[in-house]
Amino acid sequence: MSETAQSSHQADGEDDNRHLPARIEDRFHRFREKRARRRGLTPIAMPFTGYGSTEWIRVLSRVLLAKPDSSDEARSKKIRGWRSFTSIPVGSAKVTITAGDEIRVIEADRGGVIDEIIPVSLSPGWRSVELTVEGGGTVRAPVFIANPNAKIGLISDIDDTIMVTALPRPLLAAWNSFVLDEHARAPVAGMSVLYEKLVRDHPGAPVIYLSTGSWNVAAALTRFLSRHLYPPGSLLLTDWGPTHDRWFRSGKEHKEHSLERLVKEFPKLKWILVGDDGQHDEDLYSRFAETYPDRIAAIAIRQLTGGEALLAGGRTKSVRHATKEPIHWVYAPDGAGLAEQLDKLGLL
Repeated sequence: MSETAQSSHQADGEDDNRHLPARIEDRFHRFREKRARRRGLTPIAMPFTGYGSTEWIRVLSRVLLAKPDSSDEARSKKIRGWRSFTSIPVGSAKVTITAGDEIRVIEADRGGVIDEIIPVSLSPGWRSVELTVEGGGTVRAPVFIANPNAKIGLISDIDDTIMVTALPRPLLAAWNSFVLDEHARAPVAGMSVLYEKLVRDHPGAPVIYLSTGSWNVAAALTRFLSRHLYPPGSLLLTDWGPTHDRWFRSGKEHKEHSLERLVKEFPKLKWILVGDDGQHDEDLYSRFAETYPDRIAAIAIRQLTGGEALLAGGRTKSVRHATKEPIHWVYAPDGAGLAEQLDKLGLL
């Protein structure tokens, strides 16, 4: 059996163990990939901002097919907006990660996503790693190394917390995946100033933007954050489409898993959690606080306006704030109000 036929046979065999939607999606991606390669498209790594400590880093990227008509860095920047959704992921692509003296060859998942922990010794601050795709080129991905002396970290929701779209909640996921234009989004007043103060007053602290949005819109979100002067940080998003055992990925599980992972990755940090009162964040943070009360510095909730709450499907009706030890909850409609209350707690 030829190598190509064997690879195809193995892929089909793997499909047999997957949920029907995942099998259909995988076959569709393989079909598009074959056609795209015939047209001359080659793989490129879309670099995302990673994070880590002085002993390890988490590298985040996605491998897609693109036209080989410019430099690798320029090609990665061209895959943006709605084109990121229609772009073709390269499942199981081989990517060589070079970080300091460490070199690792990693295989992307079925959606082309690279999410890998690399043991490596790097000094605190902004660093970069090289990503080289087999059959493609090389790009550099930024990585923030948290200061080992840092005591506070920031985890922020995105939609309705730092950016607002006048859309009903049921349409938000579709907007994020298919239409998203960062120019159509409005920043929440005072939130970027608040975050800059937190970063300034807690040097070396990691900044994490946690959202249920898909990796397809990472570039658009990054440009929005930069344009409105939010401090740079890592985006923790999720992949679009079905998993191996269900029709759609669970945004709730994605956020819960991400919070628990960050707690374990940075055992000495306490976190400031920022969200909004549009149905989900308060409940999520409340449950998290019950499990890890000693790992939370404060929970800041941005209060939606009446119109925003209506579009979001209402506000959280009741939240249990009872935890193993007191947790500081602060509420305000904008960043200035939250900053004032966090300042009273000695966090600014």
